[in-house]
Amino acid sequence: MLRVAVSAQRPVPLDARFEVAAGELLALVGPSGSGKSTLLRAIAGLWRPPQGRIEVGGACWLDAAAGLHRPAHQRRVGMVFQSWALFPHLDALGNVAAAMPGVPAAERRRRAAALLAQVNLQGLESRRPSQLSGGQQQRVALARALAREPDALLLDEPFSAVDRATRERLYRELAELRRRLTMPTVLVTHDLDEAVRLADRMVVVHHGRSLQDGTPTAVMTRPASPTVARLVGLRNVFTGTVDGGRLDWNGRLLELAAGRGGDDGPRAWCVPDGFIVLHRRDRPSRGEHENPVPGRVAARLDMGPTAHLDLVPDHATDAVLRFSVPVHVARRNGLEPGAAATVSLLAEGLHLMDAGGAPAEGRLAGAGPGMEASRDG
Repeated sequence: MLRVAVSAQRPVPLDARFEVAAGELLALVGPSGSGKSTLLRAIAGLWRPPQGRIEVGGACWLDAAAGLHRPAHQRRVGMVFQSWALFPHLDALGNVAAAMPGVPAAERRRRAAALLAQVNLQGLESRRPSQLSGGQQQRVALARALAREPDALLLDEPFSAVDRATRERLYRELAELRRRLTMPTVLVTHDLDEAVRLADRMVVVHHGRSLQDGTPTAVMTRPASPTVARLVGLRNVFTGTVDGGRLDWNGRLLELAAGRGGDDGPRAWCVPDGFIVLHRRDRPSRGEHENPVPGRVAARLDMGPTAHLDLVPDHATDAVLRFSVPVHVARRNGLEPGAAATVSLLAEGLHLMDAGGAPAEGRLAGAGPGMEASRDG
């Protein structure tokens, strides 16, 4: 188990805490400058927080109150950097073997060859970094991180420097490799899609604070606050009033799923794109009688096979509902700017939050267009 609780005012304000179990991958997500990489450096011992505690498997690496700080070379950490940081004068085998000081040369080479095979680089042991593709260099960096037999594996934006096709292959390979890894793993990324695909849990970090910790599905559909909602790309964030188990949205009453109402009073709320159902002209859609909201199309943006739509509700003309449908559906239903349309907001997807919360600055990648907050949010 890796346990982290640190705070600081410099180099960026920090007030973050989280835990990662053995064999678990936790993603730290947040916009650039939110403190994600600083947290990783604190775990690795490359930066000493003025306050806090870090422990792994019962061993304490940092206890600021007691004046304890183990330097980086005394921490069994495997770290993969965004730039990979391979030794250009060493071949792949030499780069991995260099991470095993104190091990006899013959044993280092044997272990290094086995690790390169583990990351699907058998046969490329004698190639130098300049002779390897970006994806292959990334695999060498991962093998080198594992060569230390680390108590914790740290991945700092490890896939950002490779092309999309290579990134897809590396995702699959990391997912397969993780079945054999027993140490806690922390992935820093600003890419939501990456976090959802790879992580068991994710922590949203903003201005150095850990705002929410949970499974990717829970965080993406049940954000703790409007700030988290906007950071994870939920485009439909509004305010309303809960009254007797229903949500009053500017005079329109919306049914909530059983047990979701909570206390009466003002609340912020959101609805993910996937819970907005278009009433189609050619055939009935599921949920057409569930929280219908008529309005007019304000904008349509076609991106490949998907049409991204802005709908201004008739009852709340200062708000915008954003959702997506296949382009052929938009065409068949005449969804052009100015056209009348009706959608249903499925009760299961309506999520209530506290009414407070400042608008988020910056946004995460991978959440599609229209990430700005709605005008009613």
